[in-house]
Amino acid sequence: MKKKLLSLMLAGALAVTAFAGCGGSSDSGSSDSSSTDDSTAATSEDENTLTVWAWDESFNIPALEAAEAAYQEAHPEFKLEIVAQENSDPVRDAVTLAGQSGDYSQLPDIVLFQDHQIQQFVTLYPDAWNDMADADIDWSQFSAEKLSYSTVNDTHYGVPVDNGTAIFAYRTDILEECGYTLDDVTGVTWDKWLEIAKDVKAKTGKYLLSMDSSGNDLPYMMLQAEGVSQWKDGACQVADDETVYKIMDVLVQMLDADVLYLSSDWGDYTDNSIGGDLTAGVLNGNWIIPTIEGVEANSGKWEITTIPTLSGEEGYASNGGSSLYITSNCTKTDLAKDFLAYTFGGGDGAIATYDAALTNGGVISTFAPAGESDVYAEGVDYFNGQAIYKTIVEYGTKVPVVEQNDYHYDLRELMGNALTNAHNGSDLKAELEQAQESIAFKMEGSN
Repeated sequence: MKKKLLSLMLAGALAVTAFAGCGGSSDSGSSDSSSTDDSTAATSEDENTLTVWAWDESFNIPALEAAEAAYQEAHPEFKLEIVAQENSDPVRDAVTLAGQSGDYSQLPDIVLFQDHQIQQFVTLYPDAWNDMADADIDWSQFSAEKLSYSTVNDTHYGVPVDNGTAIFAYRTDILEECGYTLDDVTGVTWDKWLEIAKDVKAKTGKYLLSMDSSGNDLPYMMLQAEGVSQWKDGACQVADDETVYKIMDVLVQMLDADVLYLSSDWGDYTDNSIGGDLTAGVLNGNWIIPTIEGVEANSGKWEITTIPTLSGEEGYASNGGSSLYITSNCTKTDLAKDFLAYTFGGGDGAIATYDAALTNGGVISTFAPAGESDVYAEGVDYFNGQAIYKTIVEYGTKVPVVEQNDYHYDLRELMGNALTNAHNGSDLKAELEQAQESIAFKMEGSN
């Protein structure tokens, strides 16, 4: 009964916010790619060909094309058929349908799957997947936080593609106009940050931070930077943990002081808040970089650093990302595992794969040695010559592993509501208690 109810919940769930690296649209992949609206493409009969479903022709698909080219250097007969999806939803829905029917024959060899959702799907449909337990991969070379999503019961199921490590990017010209440098917002407390943010707003009219109210990812990232989860032993703890209260109170203070721009939706966040030059600071997964770079006039004016914390220690977090998984419909599992291990998994073709993925799609690796390549070490003109890609890989190795939960997105919405209500005058403690009660009720109803 639990499986059935959860499956129905998934089928009717709200679509996840589409963001670069985790969403977006795609019409085609490589020259061998095709698009599909009904997700009916299955595996290829050719023994040297693997079929993969993915989304985003400007991000994930160039990364897959890079992996294909790298693997072909050692295996010229190899071919990767990339079936482009509009976003992550068709992949999720196809696995749901296959799991409910028990018929996995319409799934491809490999699928790209969102990090925050995969554990729920492995739990619901364990027969849908082939694990990577015997793959020739040195997992110690990857960010432990990234692997925490794709590891279920100590078994690796996926191979990382992108790096969701968060960056705090600032308009250094705006900071300097107000008498500050990047050092002044690095390794500081949130109280000190608030002082600077108020000063910047008073002098320039610009917000030092913004948040998409339909996504509400700031609480999660700020808590992870503290090494704290919203969950403990599978239960929600937002009403019980002191750090959760303090972080939410900081966010309420930001809104009350009008230094945090609360965007109405994703378009307002990207087009007006960032693209429209309203903000002088951006905290999000590094996949937000292309949106920042969309304003050509601001080239050379941005730099990145770490996240403030309650104690003043430099904070590290992650937001979003995806990995590649072999389905149970794959009959060429040895080939699939070798392809993934050789490329994204850190094998002989890893550096070529990740260098090309970065150059052609802006995909930053979580594979630590990739950060040592010449491509990653290059300074980026838009970010005032900073070697941001090398830096982001380094940040990724320091992101704390915190407890995850299948109800991540449900709680995210409730936390956003709690924040808005508290800003509008409600008692914050009461709002957190309501959020905790609501998520507990939803979880109980699924049992």
